[in-house]
Amino acid sequence: MTFGGRTVRRIPFVFCALALTGALAAGCSTIYRSPSVTAGVSNTAKVRVVKVTPETVLVANRAPYQPKTLPAVFRVSAGSGVGSSPRGGGTLPNPPSTQDASRQGLRLDPPPAVDPGPYTIGVGDVVVLSTPSTQGTVGELSGLLAAQNSRNGYTVQDDGSINIPDVGRVRLSGLTVDEAEALLFQRLVENQLDPTFSLEVSEFNSRRVSVGGAVGQPGVLPITLTPLTLGEALAAAGSVSVADIDLSSVRIYRDGSMYQVPLEDLYSRSDLQNLQLIAGDSVFVDTDYDLGRAERFFEQQIVLRQASLAGRQTALEELSTAINLRRANYDEQRGNFAQALELGAVDRDYVYLSGEVRTQGRFTLPFDRSATLADALFDTGGGLARETGDASEVYVLRASDDVREFGAITAWNLDVRNAAHLAMAAKFELRPDDIVFVAENPVTRWGRTMSQIIPSLITAPINSLSD
Repeated sequence: MTFGGRTVRRIPFVFCALALTGALAAGCSTIYRSPSVTAGVSNTAKVRVVKVTPETVLVANRAPYQPKTLPAVFRVSAGSGVGSSPRGGGTLPNPPSTQDASRQGLRLDPPPAVDPGPYTIGVGDVVVLSTPSTQGTVGELSGLLAAQNSRNGYTVQDDGSINIPDVGRVRLSGLTVDEAEALLFQRLVENQLDPTFSLEVSEFNSRRVSVGGAVGQPGVLPITLTPLTLGEALAAAGSVSVADIDLSSVRIYRDGSMYQVPLEDLYSRSDLQNLQLIAGDSVFVDTDYDLGRAERFFEQQIVLRQASLAGRQTALEELSTAINLRRANYDEQRGNFAQALELGAVDRDYVYLSGEVRTQGRFTLPFDRSATLADALFDTGGGLARETGDASEVYVLRASDDVREFGAITAWNLDVRNAAHLAMAAKFELRPDDIVFVAENPVTRWGRTMSQIIPSLITAPINSLSD
């Protein structure tokens, strides 16, 4: 046949048919075979396909599994535990005894009136947590017993906190009883403990007043929920014991200043008897106006208070050092674990993603909790491949651990063509060695098959002609 001035050989139809047949045969030898899930029994497995429904999710989640746990070092705090309580500063000694001295004139110089406000909890106070009890006594709050069971309470330590098992350290210093109850209620709720309780201060040790001189029982008096007045303090110390009221006075040392109230004025005026004392006051009953003896008493109180504060400061520094050392040790242990984890030296549980997901790979099950199908799909997997995946064929393939069911595999099938079914993916818990598989859609399967056949159809006739 002549075409464009050239003679072209006509290829017989039979040759074309043979070439096409050969191309198909050559393509079929390597034709694409897509993976799929088929129910039934084969030589290697027994596959059972189960539709994922709210009911079957419960069945699948009953498969026993204990998640891997983080080391205990991740659950401890450097500021809690044995050895984390600072030392105290000790108690004050007995005041000096009285001495005879020359008489001096008396002058009324009372301290200014103060309003101490509501009582605030401080260091050394003992607080008691109590629940309603039919025994008529303060009951023990279940699960919250302190180490000081003999006192049925918790001593506020030098850092202003109490240490409650299962709750941790709670700072109460500087809070009123109502504020402390609100804070404890919040901490109990946060730790999922019964918040039915009441709080009371059983021992008042943080705010005290020293009383010495000519009294029946010199010592240290606590300031309680009720403000302490000068008259009450003297009565609590065994009352004044003097031979001549006209020649005796009460000296009060407060914040670096000394005040004087003659006994004659004190007993004749109720406003002086009702003078409110504050924490740190030192009261001295002088019978002979010896300012030197009163000064020595006040100096002794100042030195003791400074020694107590210095001891507490040293204890706090020691505590801070111990906590820093403990924290460094915990950080080192956690760092070693993280490094071993990065190097793959820690035994982990895995789930594998295959098929039409954005990223095929291995999903690591987390510590201390279970992961769901949604976690694996949308974390490591990056979600379904919308262009190629079949939303009706999302599977979780789980092999049976029962030796009596050797080779048995359950294919849990989730159809997410209805996007609402993704809610079940967030409930479906994964187990170690599960396979998450998403099948390809029919169009993708056909396209991939044709992409392998068409090149063969083109090259086979050319090869035949060249031969």
